[in-house]
Amino acid sequence: MNVGQAIRLCRTQRGVSQSAIANRANCSVSYLSMLENNKRDPTLSTVTKIAEALHVPVGLLFVLAADQNELGAIDENLADQLMQSALASLGTSTNLTARAGSHYG
Repeated sequence: MNVGQAIRLCRTQRGVSQSAIANRANCSVSYLSMLENNKRDPTLSTVTKIAEALHVPVGLLFVLAADQNELGAIDENLADQLMQSALASLGTSTNLTARAGSHYG
């Protein structure tokens, strides 16, 4: 699971700085940067605060963060559709699938 990558993807697609998100989520910019670079593992409450700061459902971050092998028995095609739906909810192009996680198709 790559929560940091999902946070960065949502943040950049929203066009918001790390500083703004850190301020809204009540954490430091350096901590947010470490999360985005996978140097720290956030708690669920931290992920929830960041999702709220990004104005996205926390579940969306987990969908974007999931690897195919973490989705259990979900068919690869269904996982790809789920990923593309998650990206579409951000208003992004489905061409970002590879950027968000090439393991989806």
